[in-house]
Amino acid sequence: MVRRLVLGCGSLGGNLVEQLADRGGTVTVVTDRKGRADDLRSDGIVAREGDPADPSNYPDAADLIVVGGQSSASNLDAARAAHDRFPDAPLVVYLGGDADPSVRAGIDALADEVIDPRRIVSRRILDAVGTSHTERLNRLMRVLRNLDGRLAVVMHDNPDPDAIAAALALQAIAQRASVDADVCYFGDISHQENRALVNLLDLDLRVLDEVPADDEYAGFALVDHSRPGVNDRLPPETTIDIVIDHHPPRAPVEAAYVDLRRGVGATSTLLAEYLERLGIVPDTTVATALLFGIQVDTNDFTREVSTADFEAAAFLIPHVDMDLLERVETPSLTSETMETLARAISNRDVRGNVLTTNVGDIRERDALAQAADHLLGMEGVEVTVVYGLMDGTVYVSGRARGAKVDLGETFRDALGSIGSAGGHADMAGAQIPLGILDDVGDDSRESLATIVTDIVAGRMFETLEHATPTPSLDTDVAFEYPLDE
Repeated sequence: MVRRLVLGCGSLGGNLVEQLADRGGTVTVVTDRKGRADDLRSDGIVAREGDPADPSNYPDAADLIVVGGQSSASNLDAARAAHDRFPDAPLVVYLGGDADPSVRAGIDALADEVIDPRRIVSRRILDAVGTSHTERLNRLMRVLRNLDGRLAVVMHDNPDPDAIAAALALQAIAQRASVDADVCYFGDISHQENRALVNLLDLDLRVLDEVPADDEYAGFALVDHSRPGVNDRLPPETTIDIVIDHHPPRAPVEAAYVDLRRGVGATSTLLAEYLERLGIVPDTTVATALLFGIQVDTNDFTREVSTADFEAAAFLIPHVDMDLLERVETPSLTSETMETLARAISNRDVRGNVLTTNVGDIRERDALAQAADHLLGMEGVEVTVVYGLMDGTVYVSGRARGAKVDLGETFRDALGSIGSAGGHADMAGAQIPLGILDDVGDDSRESLATIVTDIVAGRMFETLEHATPTPSLDTDVAFEYPLDE
């Protein structure tokens, strides 16, 4: 349940209160306008008459704060008090036309989001005459409206929260274009956070056991990956209509509509931007999934995060079920994950700041990524590489923190020639088919494990000695997509 605090009740604050009162969660208003609190209470809204800059008038807790008084100077005072009282709550502040440069600078420094009427009017005018964002969305809507039938929104195999959320949002956008869409994936969802997201939000996802028949879908969209047959089981020659991704593609991407932007932390950020610019108010399910997708891919806004990610979060938060989000964020570890983590610790090989470990046979691929994340917290470790065997394939997951390497490029250089590999500067993955090595009997599993360790760990340690430096990020630049991480 989102607890919203509105400080000041000018024309903006009044309009916001009316809209927020109709949504889930609670709204508390603090206003110094005489009689305004009484009017609000008569409408069933919790309101207190007093100084919006006086913390004694605030409730015990707040998840989102909106400062919406008429005076910019007064709004700055209230924003300072609210920030001191609730430092972790997102702060949205109204900037009126009366703001002098010092007030404007003070609000910009404090607020997570500034509502500037002049800026909004300018943006609306630019949107009306055509900008890159407008043209991009117009192309997307044209592609959707030209479909004569259902759309399959295909996530990568074993989808993560970012892929799931992006697919749900694209499904909602397709509905705006009067197109029915199914959210689809091959493989399974095994990571406990991912399962919690699907179960708690009661998501309707379609598991594809085989490639859909030719006449089942009029079009295909890929989210959070960019080419058919690479990290999904579609035939490589499948005609793709829409591709939306924030990952770097090494090979050309072909589709009627393509949006590949490396300067954002999550594909969910791009979809949140679409919803906002199209004027689509996301329902609680979509908003909660999108915010979680951004949080996961940016590691709670600490990894490869951009201004666009914060702006997307500010747009989504008023529509998010915070209680549900907290339940998704803190699921219990499965026994498989605990066992994998224990083997990872026991089998670790640390050389300098690099840790590699072979966990042997696994039943859940996502357990590798979780083990890589946990081991990154060990003292002195800046790179972790965790790998295991399942269904005739060696799966490898890597994480980096504070290391001056591009882990995605390192994985490609070390393992790309014997399998599929790729990723980000600080997280990467690889898949290596075992081939005839997997035909050995159970009594030879120990020797197989030794061979796999020699291949994976040997190549990784050698390549990391000559690893590519981490590149800087530029917005709107297409680059290599990662594999399942």
